[in-house]
Amino acid sequence: MGEERFGEFVLVRRHEDGHVAELALDRPQAMNAMSAEMARSVAGACAALGADRDVRVVVLTSTHERAFCVGADLKERNALSDAELVRQRPVARKAYTGVLELPVPTVAAVHGFALGGGFELALSCDVIVADGTAVVGLPEVSVGVIPGGGGTQLLPRRVGAARAAELIFTARRVEAAEARELGLVDVLVEDGRDRPEALALASRIAANSPVGLRAAKRALRLGHGLDLPAGLEVEDAAWRSVAFSGDRAEGVAAFNEKREPQWPGE
Repeated sequence: MGEERFGEFVLVRRHEDGHVAELALDRPQAMNAMSAEMARSVAGACAALGADRDVRVVVLTSTHERAFCVGADLKERNALSDAELVRQRPVARKAYTGVLELPVPTVAAVHGFALGGGFELALSCDVIVADGTAVVGLPEVSVGVIPGGGGTQLLPRRVGAARAAELIFTARRVEAAEARELGLVDVLVEDGRDRPEALALASRIAANSPVGLRAAKRALRLGHGLDLPAGLEVEDAAWRSVAFSGDRAEGVAAFNEKREPQWPGE
């Protein structure tokens, strides 16, 4: 298992022959509060992983025992002038869009606090696995701002407009069982099992065609929110991008020969 650091606060680990990449938030002294430096590191790691054709799945985790990420670094924000805050905004956005725009499937492993920007990082992933200690929420209006890492757009796509409005307007925190019931997280596991279960899920995903996975994610993301005819056109374009690939040929051959496929990834 190889490891690579991106700045001081992000650690990338490789699993499954490099096909599963774990992007670990590693700022334990601040419960992974998102500083400008950390945001740059998350964006840099995502750019590198997105360009790596060996990576089939990315798992977003935390090294802190009691938190996934508590959101923006408000101590840092408090010291900024208005001009500095404006300059920092694109830096912060690149971290969230970096996760959101990863071309491969993404899984968040959440335990403890995932609040504000921390929950938005999880919402930027395709699947959220949480353990029983998880507490999630978007409390930004309680400190005079709004969710600015995609929360006002991603949450209603998960739970509907009215539920998202209630959660954002009240700024309330939601514990694990209710979060699963409301659809704020997708898989609820035993305490301490979020990371291993997320990695196990990633391993199952990574066994499939890398060409197929990227195309399926593209179709899912681009087609969301379109009317059905337009969505089916998005799907057809994605299908055409894989129909004549080496992965398709290998997948069909492996099925007929009753063996495990050896994906060429092209």
